[in-house]
Amino acid sequence: MQDRNYYIYILTNFTNTVLYIGVTNDLIRRASEHRNHLVKGFTQRYNVTKLVYFENTESIESAIVREKQLKAGSRQKKIDLINSKNPRWEDLYNQII
Repeated sequence: MQDRNYYIYILTNFTNTVLYIGVTNDLIRRASEHRNHLVKGFTQRYNVTKLVYFENTESIESAIVREKQLKAGSRQKKIDLINSKNPRWEDLYNQII
């Protein structure tokens, strides 16, 4: 079985008012797709392009479980999680490329 990395990530818009949670096996590619509005739907409609949080795991199953856990949490819990790792809500994209 091949080892892979899977990422759970949170994006926001320029004013940090919209949060989007997703899962991917290629964080650089996926963040770039969001930044360049290649992902149709919610993130494009609300201009959600800024990567403010991510974590990784080696199993897609655990990534999906974590994504569901984060989505089920309150907005305040998501904000607290982001603040715990990225208190200035800086765009982390340049740190991953």
